[in-house]
Parts: sequence; C-alpha cells; structure tokens
Amino acid sequence: MQTDPKTIKKHFKQSMSTYSKNAVVQKITAEKIAENLVGKHFPIILEVGAGTGILTEIIAQKCSFDEYYANDLVEKSKNYINKFVPDVKFFAGDFRKLKFNMKFDLIISNAVFQWCEDLENVFKLCKNLLNEDGILAFSTFSPENFKEIKSLTGISLKYFTVEEIKNFLSKDYEIIFAEEYEQKLNFDNPLKILKHMKDTGVNSISNDNWGIKDVKVFCEKYRFEYPDLSLTYSPIIVLAKLK
Repeated sequence: MQTDPKTIKKHFKQSMSTYSKNAVVQKITAEKIAENLVGKHFPIILEVGAGTGILTEIIAQKCSFDEYYANDLVEKSKNYINKFVPDVKFFAGDFRKLKFNMKFDLIISNAVFQWCEDLENVFKLCKNLLNEDGILAFSTFSPENFKEIKSLTGISLKYFTVEEIKNFLSKDYEIIFAEEYEQKLNFDNPLKILKHMKDTGVNSISNDNWGIKDVKVFCEKYRFEYPDLSLTYSPIIVLAKLK
C-alpha cells in the first residue's frame, strides 16, 4: 500500500465528489470525536486533512471558536470547508511540511493519521503546534482494519494498535479518552466493495491496474472466504491533552 502524499492526493482528489455519500464509518468517527468536545470554546482550531468537511461541519455546530484553520493535501477541499466555516484559513499540502506562525488550542483530524507511517513524529509535531493545555483529538484505524482485503491480497497500510498509539502519546500528552471498536459494512457483491473503497479514496488493493481476470479472481476469493460480503472497519478514537 502506497503512502506517498502525491499518490494519496491523487486518489482523494478523484473521490471528492463521492466521498461524503460513501464515508459511512468516517461520519460516525467524526461524531465520536465531537462528543468529547461538545460545548467547549477553543480560540484557535486546526483541522488536519479536512477533506470534504465531514468533521468540520460537526465541530462548527458543537463547538465555538475564534479562528478556524484547515489543511488538506487537495486544494479543492477549501471549497467544501468554506460551506461550514466561511472565514476559514486554509493551507494546502502535507501538514508535516507546512510552517505555521501560530499555535493552536485544538488540533483535530478524522481518518487521516492512518496514512502516516511516522505517527510518533506526527504527535511530536502536534505537540509543538499546541498551546499550553492544548488538545489533540483524532480518529485513525487499527491493524484489524480492512482485514479481509489484507488476507486476500497481502496489502495493507502500516496500522498501529491502540496500545502503540497510547505509548507514542504518553510522554507529552495525558490521554483523556481512547476507544477502539469494530464496524462491518455489508455489500451485495465484491464489486461494490471495490467501488466503495474507490469512492472513499482508498486504494487498498494496489497501484497496479487490474485486468478483468484479476477482478474476477478477487471476487471469487472474496465470496468464498467471506460469504457475508462484509468489509471490516476498526476505528480508534483518541482525545489527548498536552501535559
């Protein structure tokens, strides 16, 4: 599985028009992030990987803030975020390489950090971007995520367990909330599973183009190994406060 920012940007740019409709699990994780922040005021918020604004919309409804900064690899993301935060300050690009001249009271991210193999360094970067007592709230996924795809193709992201994530955070953060759960989506046929992944910007199979034979073999294997035609998501939700 490729985690090169250019490749990720390409896939998500292609799926922006279909993402919100198909990101069923991501909408739930966004709600779970927001549950821990309802009614709170944060002077300056930074959202990493804002995408089509699924989390932005919820945070704008349930929290108050003075300034909202948003980031995404895809420049077009700003058009979506503007609908929920008209005066958003938007930064396009890999947030790990951006230079901010301010600090934030809340950094949020929904279904983004699984793309970061250097997750421990990402948490350290967020530490340096947070004000005193600042909060980092995010969702990601565990190694059980898309386990059907991994078992059939051998291809997977480098997911971290919830314990590994807690360990990465423990030096600089107090973990206020951490939850891991499993959610299965069921489909009518394996082709719809592939379409779902494409429509949510996830190329979990390969960067190689499959021929008709490859797709047929995949579908036959999926039906045999997973007759209920389910796809497993394994989200992790974390809320951590800077020590």
